[in-house]
Amino acid sequence: MDEVEVVVAHAERTTLRVGDVFLKVDADQARLDVEVEAMSLAPVPTPEVLWCRPPVLAIAALPGTTLGRLGGPSTGSPTAWAAAGAAIRTLHDAPLPPRTGRAGRSTAALAAELDEECERLVTHGLLPADLVTRSRRVAEAALRPWTPAFTHGDLQIAHVFVDGDDVTGIIDWSEAGQGDALYDLATFTLGHEKHLDHVIAGYGTDIDIDLDVIRAWWSLRSLLAVRWLSEHGFDPFAPGCEVDVLKSLM
Repeated sequence: MDEVEVVVAHAERTTLRVGDVFLKVDADQARLDVEVEAMSLAPVPTPEVLWCRPPVLAIAALPGTTLGRLGGPSTGSPTAWAAAGAAIRTLHDAPLPPRTGRAGRSTAALAAELDEECERLVTHGLLPADLVTRSRRVAEAALRPWTPAFTHGDLQIAHVFVDGDDVTGIIDWSEAGQGDALYDLATFTLGHEKHLDHVIAGYGTDIDIDLDVIRAWWSLRSLLAVRWLSEHGFDPFAPGCEVDVLKSLM
């Protein structure tokens, strides 16, 4: 019998692997509904949905390996990063899904959340005030009008699988929906800034990608993540992770 591997576990969700099957346990049925719907609409490779009986979603494993992880080295070639950029562009050019995703929060709501989180980071002593202030200033550039696109909403590099130089699939669609395309590009390259040029080459140079906005999303996403990660058993202070990203943007 295959062993049960705990892939990730925290108070909101748990993902288990049993052989070639992943079991996602989520008490929030709405997130499961979003994930199943998004995978059915996305014009890029996604895992096969085996069954969904809330609170559990069963999906098949993807071939290949991830491009890497935050805080670790990338295992992918420049060509693989470019292929990922092309896949992301295909997603962003697709017809809009019916829902607004994580990358689609309003500018006003996002600014309010950012202000509140920055205050908590300082009052709880998680980050120095000067680092928070400077990072908040960098993040300002993300708070601007944008054209809605079909976004993944949590496009970490660990969610993109490749086999050689080909993208074999993208996982974890629970935050998908209409949103800011540059949020996806920034999330995907967070902590792996040296690959941004490769991603943009694959994404296409026919549109203007504002690098200041990409940097702003790196800062904003990191600021919003530090406390949550610390409270859920993850380490944003590990080398190459969120706090190092913030320091690198100064």
